[in-house]
Amino acid sequence: MLIKRPKGTQDLIPSQIHKWKTVEGIVSQTAEQFGFKEIRTPVFEDTSLYVRSVGDTSDVVTKEMYTVSSKGDDSFTLRPEGTAGVIRAMLENGIMNEGFPQKVYYVIPCYRHEKPQAGRYREFRQFGVEMVGSASPYADAEIILLAASVLDGCGLDNVELHLNSIGCPECRSNYRDALKRYFEPHRSELCQTCNERLDKNPMRLLDCKSPICKNIAKDAPIITDYLCDDCREHFEKLQKILDGYEIKYALDPKIVRGLDYYTRTVFEFISNDIGAQGTVCGGGRYDGLIGELGGQSAPALGFGMGLERLILTMEAAGCEFEEPKTPDLYIAPMGERAQEKSALLCDAVRRAGYAAEFDIIGRGLKPQMRYADKIGAKFVVVLGDNELDSGEAKLKNMRTGAETPVVLEDFLTVFSSALINEVFENGLGDEIADAVTESLGGEE
Repeated sequence: MLIKRPKGTQDLIPSQIHKWKTVEGIVSQTAEQFGFKEIRTPVFEDTSLYVRSVGDTSDVVTKEMYTVSSKGDDSFTLRPEGTAGVIRAMLENGIMNEGFPQKVYYVIPCYRHEKPQAGRYREFRQFGVEMVGSASPYADAEIILLAASVLDGCGLDNVELHLNSIGCPECRSNYRDALKRYFEPHRSELCQTCNERLDKNPMRLLDCKSPICKNIAKDAPIITDYLCDDCREHFEKLQKILDGYEIKYALDPKIVRGLDYYTRTVFEFISNDIGAQGTVCGGGRYDGLIGELGGQSAPALGFGMGLERLILTMEAAGCEFEEPKTPDLYIAPMGERAQEKSALLCDAVRRAGYAAEFDIIGRGLKPQMRYADKIGAKFVVVLGDNELDSGEAKLKNMRTGAETPVVLEDFLTVFSSALINEVFENGLGDEIADAVTESLGGEE
């Protein structure tokens, strides 16, 4: 019986990997344009890190974490999100001692035990950014602008920014009391989960997906009515800055985010192209998290963007992806002598910076040509005894069918010239052009 992949996971196979490379390139390049540097952390952390940071009432901690015990008494958890581990790493490695602001980004796999559905997996890839050291609303705007720039770079224009403020701990204390007073008369109608949340963290009731609970919550008090003067001023200033950037947004008082460490600004980018699971990016400010994790208190903020959902949204919107990489050259040898020569030619071509393949199975000419066409080779050379004896062969352009005579001793020079002509005539990409130019000694 064939063993299949675990439920809620997916294989990123070669025919699809170009989509991942497209979005990974966009998110990394955009983050670096904004001054963010990449960070990489372990795939598992001490379980207490997530309990302290994410919150013991959140769905992530109570329902979704993959937790294991080592041979000792230690408990480890596969990371369910990126922020907590990154902040832990910044504290442990003294990054925050190097001056503010500190700005990092990451592209990582995360793990949550939840019901798989379109765009949502138990193993998923997340692009995220974290900025530490600025309490200014300009920092909030910078983070939002970065996310908007990523989505714009992906070609998405049917995405809405939803914006809210959940205030500081003092604001939320008053708001929680108001929510308790509102929901208490409806306790018997609430689902079991919301009954538990009502006593521990009533703001989470606004996140419930139950139709009954959602209907009850639609008339609940809104957090922006309970903001203190400082939080209100911060939120109003942020809106003014976004207006200056001409970034459109909708004020959405129901956004509270699912993790307990958020304060003040929270936001989501929501697509209208992928149905109910439309949130492609979510983030905000978490000024209390660093102190909670044992560091010296400092303002911080960031966002997370699921790449699976991003790609799903791009596909639904008809966005373009980079073309899959294909060989620049395929050599079809006929016989043992030709195979030896093909191996050496391929080695020389690869050393010059191009992608090349030759037959290593021993197929006939027709199967080799079918294979070359299937893998998308740009040029093909057939080598047999006649070519080896004469020292000449023909370089075939697979797009046009044109054949160019080539002396084998000068093969690399002729091939480079043919390829650069194909690059500029057919737009095959900057990477090939750079490789060709370098092989020709920097001449254009």
